[in-house]
Amino acid sequence: MRTITLEEHFTTPAFRSGPGKKREEQAAKMGGPLAAIAAKLVDVGDSRIAEMDAAGIDMQVLSLNAPGTEQLEADAAVSLAQEANEFLAAAVKKYPKRFAGLAILPTAAPEKAAQELERLVRDNGFVGANIHGHNRGRYLDDKFYWPILERAEALGVPIYLHPTIPPQAVLDASFGGFSPLVTDLFSGPGWGWHIETAIHVLRMVFSGTLDKHPRLKLIIGHMGEMLPVMLRRIDESSANDVDHLKRAPSRAILDQVWITNSGIFSEPPFLAALTTFGIDRIMFSVDYPYAPNSMGRKFLDTISLAPADMEKLTHKNADALLKLKAT
Repeated sequence: MRTITLEEHFTTPAFRSGPGKKREEQAAKMGGPLAAIAAKLVDVGDSRIAEMDAAGIDMQVLSLNAPGTEQLEADAAVSLAQEANEFLAAAVKKYPKRFAGLAILPTAAPEKAAQELERLVRDNGFVGANIHGHNRGRYLDDKFYWPILERAEALGVPIYLHPTIPPQAVLDASFGGFSPLVTDLFSGPGWGWHIETAIHVLRMVFSGTLDKHPRLKLIIGHMGEMLPVMLRRIDESSANDVDHLKRAPSRAILDQVWITNSGIFSEPPFLAALTTFGIDRIMFSVDYPYAPNSMGRKFLDTISLAPADMEKLTHKNADALLKLKAT
């Protein structure tokens, strides 16, 4: 069965010496499998494809590694985004049957980000954009960023909203007081990343941003960043204070948000996602190289789905949303 994965990461030399340097140093310090991640991130060639083949993965949709460009000054963000996009475009051009690309956007410069998105979609066949959360504490509900949202709507491509660490004030208040390593893990993939992304989506809901951009399509990972278990609670809690919205919060989310399982391979959260979002809104991902492809394949081999639903999970939903063509 054809299998596509959507939250798969790469890096570039410029990124490794800049925004990505801290994460690489942390991985090297921790040792073990994490120490090998840097080499896997920079490879978008034969070794990566061999690992895909071993797990029966036909295509990876690639995006720049966190923390992306979102915490940089505008000029630096523009430069780094362009460098990373050219790196990615070359990989997609060389392996068009194996890789697709999500554009890296300098969100600190929204008009230039919108232009970059259009260039990459129209000229290089990119299938959407990847944005690593807030831009120095400002979220996509801020009108400052609406040129990006408007361009994504016009092009008919989704934005994959990838986690990032919370703003510094939140980081200090909620995740401080521990060793640097514990704080990094607690505020990052161990918890904070996922809450941060859910908050970002909810800001776009409660601000009316999704109502104002009804054709905007968002993707979030990690089995919905905890939103599937909270949708009803969100509706009930906000029922008396959402007259400014055109839809119930859950309806806005279910209308405009797709989810992937990236990095989460257990059945209980999958069932929560399945029963709230439905099979038509869930897509398979691995979160390579932070999770091995083999773990993703084991998850697919374990869950029980009807063959038609398994096809939707593994490739049909991604094909439809990203306009991918089977080859």
